[in-house]
Amino acid sequence: MEILKYEILIAATPQKFWQVLWNPETYMQWTQYFSLGSTMHSDWTVHGKTVFLDASGAGMVSTMSQLEEFKLVVFKHLGLVQGGIEDLDSDEVKKWRGALEKYFLENLNGTTKLKVELETAQEYLEMMDVAFKKGFEQVKQLAEG
Repeated sequence: MEILKYEILIAATPQKFWQVLWNPETYMQWTQYFSLGSTMHSDWTVHGKTVFLDASGAGMVSTMSQLEEFKLVVFKHLGLVQGGIEDLDSDEVKKWRGALEKYFLENLNGTTKLKVELETAQEYLEMMDVAFKKGFEQVKQLAEG
């Protein structure tokens, strides 16, 4: 697994930034660079269930290992969803199960710094890099607009 790190400053409060990141409508806008029609469904509880899906209904099942509203959320990826069926145990999933995706928001007197750190397989490095950079520009426009 490779670790990718991203950081962006946005002229918005952590509360506004948080809403842009996780509100279903704006989430779909900034995550379009990962996959068109991306959605996230979560119970927003630590050790609860979060599912990330593309427009076809395929995606990942995860949990939140840490959550502090407006400051921190850490997703632990557990498996795949394909055809409505969760796969938590295949050899493919075992290669990356437990990978973390961390979002940190820091209030800097009217500006917010977002830091993201994630673990990903070598084969997804380029796609993730492009998607996060474009996605963050979209987040910035949404939060500051």
